[in-house]
Amino acid sequence: MRKVLASISVAAAMMMAVAPVSANVGNLDQLLQQVKKDRISERKLNKEREQEFLSERADKLALLKKAKKAQAAEEARQVRLQKQFNANELALVEKETELENAKGTLGEMFGVVRQAAGDTVGRISTSIVSAQYKGRGELLSKLAEAKELPTLTELEELWFALQTEMTESGKVVKFNSEVVELEGGSTEQAVTRVGTFNLLAEDKYLLFGADTGTVQPLGRQPDGYVVGLVPAFNSHTEGFEPLYIDPSQGLILGLQTAKATLTERYHQGGVVGYIITGVLALGFLIAIERFITLGFIGAKIRRQLKDTSTPSEGNPLGRILKVYQENKASDTENLELKLDEAVLRETPRIERGVAIIKILAAIAPLLGLLGTVTGMIKTFESITLFGTGDPKVMAGSISMALVTTAQGLIAALPLILVHSLVAARSKSIVQVLDEQSAGIVAAHAEQEKA
Repeated sequence: MRKVLASISVAAAMMMAVAPVSANVGNLDQLLQQVKKDRISERKLNKEREQEFLSERADKLALLKKAKKAQAAEEARQVRLQKQFNANELALVEKETELENAKGTLGEMFGVVRQAAGDTVGRISTSIVSAQYKGRGELLSKLAEAKELPTLTELEELWFALQTEMTESGKVVKFNSEVVELEGGSTEQAVTRVGTFNLLAEDKYLLFGADTGTVQPLGRQPDGYVVGLVPAFNSHTEGFEPLYIDPSQGLILGLQTAKATLTERYHQGGVVGYIITGVLALGFLIAIERFITLGFIGAKIRRQLKDTSTPSEGNPLGRILKVYQENKASDTENLELKLDEAVLRETPRIERGVAIIKILAAIAPLLGLLGTVTGMIKTFESITLFGTGDPKVMAGSISMALVTTAQGLIAALPLILVHSLVAARSKSIVQVLDEQSAGIVAAHAEQEKA
């Protein structure tokens, strides 16, 4: 291939050389001489190229020889290292056997230390004492995961950790700590530690986050009667002071704060619960209006009783007395009919709204029953769609069913009581009117007999 390329190159050079020669040389002799001269130059050039190729070939052969020699050396080194590796493996097995034999009973102690360290680090990492003494679990974690025998210093640290936890569990201590606020940020606050039970701020309970190692307030403080004892306890310096404590180190407090409040319970009733509230509010508004109205009517009637000779149009009794004065000339039967008519005319005004309160008291528990049925329907729909694997899916509907029942009963009980009071007040006023009417008829009959 190289020879072909060389011939092509020579031919091309000759053609390129012939063109100008043919243009400048006037006869064939000069052209012949020129071609011979060019051929000699081409042979010389080819010889130089051949020598250069042979020189490069020798260099490449030398490099190849050097590479093969290096390969052989590396292969020999590989064999040597493999033998050394196998020997080291055998030596390690022998040394491990010697170590186990040398340990003797120390091996059992090593296992006991690792187990004790593992148990202790779990207890200390979640203990609220770590909020005051930070970093206690690092050495214990190292001992629990150690592969070698513990040193005397490490054994003493394990002992100190156990002793510290036991000693601090019986102390009430105040110290300053960084408290991470729920809204973000942190502040330096005085914290009271009650043994291993609770962390307290000035007027609230705190939690120690074992994962983050930080102190933070509860998401929602427990009931007021529980939190109300915290300020007095913090201000007390000697003697005894009552306080609610959590022996589970915050677990019970967390469950207490997770419980729904009265407001949340109320909203669980949904639309039916809101309607029951409206019924209760409407009943109370009517009852209040009736109490006020009947109170004014009763006061006016009492004033009228003190002066029956001058009847007033501003109260029922006065209007009845006015009917009597207008019909004094009538006989007893006609007068009685006129007075009964006057009493019947005043009765609806006095008893207005009393029946509505009674109806509302009957509607409230029926609405609660409606909410119960609605909640159970939703519960069965959840069971149909999602099954019974997750109780939380059904909890909302069951809560609605129970809450609306309670709301209906809670609304009905006071409405029944209020209805009884309003009805008694109105009946007492009507009774006064009946008594006065009967007295007037009796007096008129006696006058007729006389």
